[in-house]
Amino acid sequence: MNGVRERLASRTFTSVAVVIAVLWTTPTLGLLLSSFRPEEEIKTTGWWTLFGTPHLTLDNYGEVLSGGGNGSGRLAEYFVNSVVITVPSVLFPLVLALLAAYALAWIDFRGRDALVVGIFALQAVPLQMALVPLLKLFSQGWLFLPAWHLTGPARFGQVWFAHTAFALPFAVFLLHNFLAGLPRDLIEAARVDGASHGTLLLRIVLPLARPALVGFAVIQFVWVWNDLLVALTLSGGTAETAPVTVRLASMAGTYGNEWQRLTAGAFVAALVPLLVLFSLRRHFARGLLAGSVKG
Repeated sequence: MNGVRERLASRTFTSVAVVIAVLWTTPTLGLLLSSFRPEEEIKTTGWWTLFGTPHLTLDNYGEVLSGGGNGSGRLAEYFVNSVVITVPSVLFPLVLALLAAYALAWIDFRGRDALVVGIFALQAVPLQMALVPLLKLFSQGWLFLPAWHLTGPARFGQVWFAHTAFALPFAVFLLHNFLAGLPRDLIEAARVDGASHGTLLLRIVLPLARPALVGFAVIQFVWVWNDLLVALTLSGGTAETAPVTVRLASMAGTYGNEWQRLTAGAFVAALVPLLVLFSLRRHFARGLLAGSVKG
């Protein structure tokens, strides 16, 4: 009887999961199909009419990537900016958080527990609240930092700084939980053999922490790549420094009715995060569970 109930429960949960997956992906499917439809059909009929009268075109993608005849797209020019912004914005917090997490997990010092709690509490600070003080720091100088009057590609430094600062609390918290769960006997045995903290970090902790590092790297990559607020506020919004998301926001047109650009541009912009996610999906799945199971 228990076996029958378990099978029924399993089938029920599977059916519910399939229904949720279908409902979740249907809008995405509609967006994908709309990206291949002519402009006049997108603006007059629903995407589901494609199955009855299929009219497909690649003009939307041509307009988005190269600008077509009116120069309204040229999204390809902004991909380099997105890469230049995203890669350092992932590496900087990853390295700093690994060092901090190791210190908090395996180095005894006064106030360590309070510092961990404080870092965890910083995750509750909304990003929007920090933008105004951050702009003041860059424009007028603050404490020991001089004013950063940066223009052109030099403005990338401001975006890197902001993304690194916003990502550190979560990164340190995630990696600390994982590193604190490593076998203490392994760390103590290495210390007895004379291993320094640098040796422990590079030869023992770093290989074991790879799932957690990859998990955070994927989350941070997708977050920064899809970010609009920080990029629009700190990058200046020019073609020299603006990422793909800023260009997408301006592609809707003056009256917000250029839907054919947005449907195609959305999938072009999502291509890189999807490739990263699928290529690292196994490590990412393990990273999501990092530190949740011990022993």
